[in-house]
Amino acid sequence: MLDLSVRDVKYLPGVGPARAELLEKELGIKTLADLIHYYPYKYIDRSRLFNIKEVDGTMPYIQLKGRILSFEEIGTGRGKRLVAHFTDGTGIADLVWFQGIKFALSKYRPNTEYVVFGKPTIFNGRVNIAHPEIDVEANLNLSEMGMQPHYNTTDRMKKSGLNSAAVRKLVATLLGLIEAPLPETLPEWIIRRENLMPLTEALRVIHAPKDVNSLRMAQHRLKFEELFYVQLNICRYSAARNRRFKGLMFNRVGDSFNRFYNECLPFSLTDAQKRVVREIRRDTCSGVQMNRLLQGDVGSGKTMVALMAMLLAVDNGFQACIMAPTEILAEQHYANIGRYTEKIGLKVELLTGSIKGKRRQSVLDGLVGGSVNILVATHAVLEDNVLFARLGLVVIDEQHRFGVAQRAKLWEKNNNPPHILVMTATPIPRTLAMTLYGDLDVSIIDELPPGRKPIKTVHKYDTGHTEIYAFLDEELRKGRQVYVVYPLIEESEKIDLKNLEDGYGIISDRFQGYSVSKVHGKMKPAEKEAEMQRFKRAETQIMVSTTVIEVGVDVPNASVMVIENAERFGLSQLHQLRGRVGRGADQSFCILVTGYKLSEDTRKRIDIMVDSNDGFEIAEADLKLRGPGDIEGTQQSGIAFELRLANLARDGALIEQVRNIAKEIVAADPELTHPQNTILLRELRRLKKSPFDWSSIS
Repeated sequence: MLDLSVRDVKYLPGVGPARAELLEKELGIKTLADLIHYYPYKYIDRSRLFNIKEVDGTMPYIQLKGRILSFEEIGTGRGKRLVAHFTDGTGIADLVWFQGIKFALSKYRPNTEYVVFGKPTIFNGRVNIAHPEIDVEANLNLSEMGMQPHYNTTDRMKKSGLNSAAVRKLVATLLGLIEAPLPETLPEWIIRRENLMPLTEALRVIHAPKDVNSLRMAQHRLKFEELFYVQLNICRYSAARNRRFKGLMFNRVGDSFNRFYNECLPFSLTDAQKRVVREIRRDTCSGVQMNRLLQGDVGSGKTMVALMAMLLAVDNGFQACIMAPTEILAEQHYANIGRYTEKIGLKVELLTGSIKGKRRQSVLDGLVGGSVNILVATHAVLEDNVLFARLGLVVIDEQHRFGVAQRAKLWEKNNNPPHILVMTATPIPRTLAMTLYGDLDVSIIDELPPGRKPIKTVHKYDTGHTEIYAFLDEELRKGRQVYVVYPLIEESEKIDLKNLEDGYGIISDRFQGYSVSKVHGKMKPAEKEAEMQRFKRAETQIMVSTTVIEVGVDVPNASVMVIENAERFGLSQLHQLRGRVGRGADQSFCILVTGYKLSEDTRKRIDIMVDSNDGFEIAEADLKLRGPGDIEGTQQSGIAFELRLANLARDGALIEQVRNIAKEIVAADPELTHPQNTILLRELRRLKKSPFDWSSIS
């Protein structure tokens, strides 16, 4: 059997050392296996010919048959180009080369019948095709070419003659060497039961499809395999952890929980909150360590659910800890939890980097002695000298700020790992959650508490600032506060900071009767913190900021969010920013300010924001528009594996299907020792050696 994974690509006819080096540097292709798994990004039907007279500049790709009348070199030096005047008898088209002029002149001859393929534009009233693919007509059988694959290549590759057509020829050469079927990468019983195309056939078809139907079947087989092994890895990791660690038992619902529920709740729980509390209760009684992701839109009452989970821990003789990503958020949680639990006499303490000396020592002593029931902390809790008497539950606010290694460090604070509840206000589409947070069970709070009014969102062009400022005047006169946010994107940092400074100057000048704060990521943390606190205490009425204004910071009096250059933000980021307002009972507003020139995608993003307040709807739309790698929050977690073909936005049903199969296999054979699962173990081991960071999927 031919093992492609050990064959160096340089030995493939047509490659050689120089091309092999280029393929490795530009595309990471080292072996024949890498090459055969480098899939086309699109297909174009090459069976159809057009006449020049019917071509216009709106067509994506066309194919013409005719001959070159003459060549003309135009311009000098770097601006030099070669133009071939080409005719098919119905008109004349210009074939243009800006590079490789000598090569084109030596290869193509006037009065020879050629088939020309490329993307047409109209220049000076003539059809132009830049850098066309050209084949001698006699060498082609168009009816057999069918759907021609196209491969992504880089500028460096194109300059060296390794364009899409060259990659296509290399893949065709490789497919020609495969005489016997390649070793299967899925067990026969899965292929049969799920009606999947065999691997070798799928690879042949994806690189040279004869029709759309067989291409879809090949894509399905290869996507299935990609997603299946990701989910199998997650399910095995999860099952192994459950076998290794027994969960602490929270059998009782006791005095703290009941008194809080009956006497201290500031408002009735929504049905969604009650459902999630029941899910947590079920987990903490199961004898298995809880690892649950709690998703809920801004203001949906996640912290209240987390507090009730912590009270369950306290009622069963354990301590609880809630970790926040910043000091200002930790202080906010500390104030709220202290206020809510005042009546029931629990000891709640705060531990941040700023707490030093005797106060810090007192907190540490209370934790190790067991007198502290609930600790609210930042990363400071991870330090080695922070020890607990009996830690039973850890709540992590905003998961993407805490890496897997930090989560693991919390486990060491107890002989038996505590239950883990992860909270996020970044709504994560279900398919993404199943993959990014695959080892976590997911709970969703999908309704807002009564009395919260949806934020009104409007879109204004940047010529309308006079009208916007007049509206801000009205709100400020009512005693409200206002955020004005500018982008700060790394690649244009200097320009962005100048825009922020200019904006701060304009706002300070225009609203002279009010105090204005300024916050951006280049400030020292202490300065940033001080400005945030001043705004929170209403000592400043307007905050001019970049996106550093914290997720979850509660300023109920802030009723207006103005987002300048809104076209430069992603949907999830816009939704997160909008969530800074709407935290009180008053009507709140979000004003998205853009220029007039907007791409189609940007216009869709702005329209979705204006039409919807539903974070999950927005996250799904963001996933479809931008793909998983760009979504706010997922960059920090990092999708640890590269999907060559599958798409987390479009392949949700397939993810669900493969996850169920993976769960079924792991439940029946956790160690994959059954003979029918030998292939699965072999493939998981092979993938572990690949560049993918499988360990951090969880």
